Amino acid sequence: MVLIDTSVWVDFFNGVSSAETDELDRLLGTGRILIGDLILAEILQGFARDTDYRRARSLLMELPYADLGGREIALAAADNYRRLRRRGFTVRKTIDVIIGTFCMVNDHELLHCDRDFDCMEQGLGLRISRQTR
Repeated sequence: MVLIDTSVWVDFFNGVSSAETDELDRLLGTGRILIGDLILAEILQGFARDTDYRRARSLLMELPYADLGGREIALAAADNYRRLRRRGFTVRKTIDVIIGTFCMVNDHELLHCDRDFDCMEQGLGLRISRQTR
């Protein structure tokens, strides 16, 4: 499964063309996309118009879903954050460490366009989904 980060969904819904949104478009309908609670909240809170919100909510509710948090993930995320800090990396947002840790614990790939995940790939082995040609 591929967890799609908020950064990609926001670009997708705003019509931004990038390698990441192209990959999301390719993955739609394959059954390989996963949505998580924290990402779902981040995406939906960004819609200004009710019609756009309802349309996006309807689409996103059709995707396989996972709770990203919980005690195990919280403890592992704290360990990962500390491990990265010792290696000289600073992740700016706790939610990104939780998302990345969830992917690593559950052996999922992550599709993103957020530099916070780059250090998790380099320092912790986070698997990143990249566009296939």
